[in-house]
Amino acid sequence: MIVDERLVTYINSLDTGNTKILDQIEKEALDTFVPIIRKEMQSFLKMFLSVSKPMRILEVGTAVGFSAILMAEYGPADCRITTIENYEKRIPIAKENFKRAGKESQITLLEGDAADVLKELDEPYDLIFMDAAKGQYIHFMPDVLRLLKPGGVLISDNVLQDGDIIESHFAVTRRNRTIHKRMRDYLYELTHNEELVTAVLPIGDGITVSSKKENS
Repeated sequence: MIVDERLVTYINSLDTGNTKILDQIEKEALDTFVPIIRKEMQSFLKMFLSVSKPMRILEVGTAVGFSAILMAEYGPADCRITTIENYEKRIPIAKENFKRAGKESQITLLEGDAADVLKELDEPYDLIFMDAAKGQYIHFMPDVLRLLKPGGVLISDNVLQDGDIIESHFAVTRRNRTIHKRMRDYLYELTHNEELVTAVLPIGDGITVSSKKENS
């Protein structure tokens, strides 16, 4: 927990909820232990979509389709979303959820390893939402920056690892050390890349919001 748990509980108590289908998919995901974006992130994303109104959105990491549907529901009515997923067991669930939400024509799911799929894309995107394997963010970054249009925004979720990001390499459990190092490298690159202006925010499990400079 990055922020005091009681404070998070209070903030989440103010949330007015989502559409009925999103609430259903969220419950199903939580009941089957599928990770989806936290309530705080949902609120932030809905606000951001309302303000920025991105028309072309790329999501790296579909899971069961919850966040893609949320962006379709709360983004511009005619926005288009491309989402990438590699886990075979979740792909049919995501596709079914897109149909249930009536968003199958608005959301395109690309199957395969994002490291490979990203290299095949060339469309500039207004918004890229990174929510895949945390240890791979740093490897995806070159193609993500290539695909992000000048003035576009990259949002990365779960970057603070429940606070472990501030611990030393040796204080982190051995099985998490590689992810810990790679995430630190990713955060450094985001905040020091001359093409970007980046804020790191303690929302949910930590997010970054990076804007690509217009002259990039």
